[in-house]
Amino acid sequence: MPSEFGLSFDGSETPDTMRAAARTADEGGASTVWLASHLFQREPIATAALALAHTKNISIALMAMSPYSVHPLYATMAAATLDEYFPGRVKLCFGVGAPRDLEAAGLVADHPLGTMREAIGVARALLSGETIDFKGERFRVSGRRLANGAREIPIFLAASGPQMLELAGAAADGVLISAATSPAFIRWTLELVRKGEQTSGRRIRKAALVYVSADDDEIVARNRLRRLLGFILRGQHHARNLEMAGTALDQASLVAAYAREDWEAVNRLVNDDVVMRHSASGTPSQVRAAFASYESVGIDEIVASGIGDSTQLKKVLETLKG
Repeated sequence: MPSEFGLSFDGSETPDTMRAAARTADEGGASTVWLASHLFQREPIATAALALAHTKNISIALMAMSPYSVHPLYATMAAATLDEYFPGRVKLCFGVGAPRDLEAAGLVADHPLGTMREAIGVARALLSGETIDFKGERFRVSGRRLANGAREIPIFLAASGPQMLELAGAAADGVLISAATSPAFIRWTLELVRKGEQTSGRRIRKAALVYVSADDDEIVARNRLRRLLGFILRGQHHARNLEMAGTALDQASLVAAYAREDWEAVNRLVNDDVVMRHSASGTPSQVRAAFASYESVGIDEIVASGIGDSTQLKKVLETLKG
């Protein structure tokens, strides 16, 4: 198993499913459960408390808490309280948030770089335990401190664009790279993170979301991910990711296929080559080889995504132990 292996969940899980998955991950040696903060899904702070209460060792990351929907003061309060109840087992991750979700809630993600910089600044000041005086363009918090006292909670930043990646290296304790990215693209992102690290003079943790599917039949394993990968990779912002991976994918045709719900066309466009270049999938040995490729570009923690059920979760954990 990789030295650091996490699991991500998107908030669609029922309490029983989440409880069982967290226990399986804990017993299987995973390091972190990353809980997404998608609007209109289940709320990650409450889910984190559930998962922590039913596990012994695993850490929980509040993943990509958006300062546009949750004030960084409140996100930090939540992380600090969870850490007070379950010391050393909490991570806080900020991110802009999914554009369509924010739009549906009437929220505008303006000035993202400055907003994320201030969110990290507010959280770091509060976690010092001292009375703070923070006066930014968007956020102002002064004359108060957290009741929990100082807490050593790592602050991550979910980043994909060049400036945000540099900000992660300069201001955060860790960076989280989005899913469906190839090892070649991640190598490029980490070069930008390192530019930020030169500013701060310290090394941060590097984590990446990676879609994972394991089966003794490699076609069965890849079929699980085709529609999921296609949905992500159809976005024009993945053009650089596809180019760096050497992936031939007709994004315009893929967009059209999704619009008419032509799943046969989606499966044809997202062929085996696409799936192999943008996930860790196939037989157990193929999955392990893919993990090694992601680790080789500088990833400290691979965060497995897209694992649909408990049977697949157990298969993935067995694969990585093997």
